Amino acid sequence: MLSLQGTKFCIDMKKIPLIVFALCFSYGFSYSRSFYYPTNEITKMQNFETDSFTTKNGKSLKIIFFKHASLLLEYAGKKIFVDPVSDYADYTQQPKADFILITHEHHDHFDTKAIEAIETPSTKIIANPNCRKMLDRGQEMKNGDALQLEPDIKLEAVPAYNTTPGRDKFHPKGRDNGYILTLGGTRIYIAGDTEDIPELKQVKNIDIAFLPVNQPYTMTPEQAIRATRIVRPHILYPYHYGDTDINKVKDGLKNDKGTEVRIRALQ
Repeated sequence: MLSLQGTKFCIDMKKIPLIVFALCFSYGFSYSRSFYYPTNEITKMQNFETDSFTTKNGKSLKIIFFKHASLLLEYAGKKIFVDPVSDYADYTQQPKADFILITHEHHDHFDTKAIEAIETPSTKIIANPNCRKMLDRGQEMKNGDALQLEPDIKLEAVPAYNTTPGRDKFHPKGRDNGYILTLGGTRIYIAGDTEDIPELKQVKNIDIAFLPVNQPYTMTPEQAIRATRIVRPHILYPYHYGDTDINKVKDGLKNDKGTEVRIRALQ
């Protein structure tokens, strides 16, 4: 038995170099794939569209469009993330957040992994009540609440909900937030998941608006056109639009003076 085991052992020993080579090759290949391909993906993912503005108080504002409803606003050195989601960007490659705004708890808006990647002990998280409870940290805002985040940064929570019969199960009234973010006097309306609700009449003096367009969850192009004519922003970014033909919104507003429609990769 010892002789046989010894023989087997010797045979196995002869095979070890091949086994080691195979293992090293396999490991090296898998390692190079896990290292190399994500680097390429990260490079692609970081190539996001951006628009730059000067706010009414003369400071710089840059908006980075990740995808869908995920945004980054850089204002006067502050980084303000909106609905960060890992599917739309590698947030480990993004700067740390000063503020994180969360509209509601659906997976395409609320992602704890993305939040943790950009959060620091000094990051201020602001969320609707459900997300605040799920996170067990941050500050809760309900529809109608307002916060002065900095001397020249103000945040207002506004209603966001469905009105089409049978759609209210997606976004019931009173649960979710839209936000009006005022940066140096420039007012930015981030609508969240909503339709053309009556409360839009109270959303006034908007410079930049983000309106969602993808029924059954948010607005049809026709609703978005109506909403734009109520809010009357200087610049409209349709967002959260998925497979919707978003040019219908642009074409529908082409004769509306005072609103420029900008299409970005926010599907």
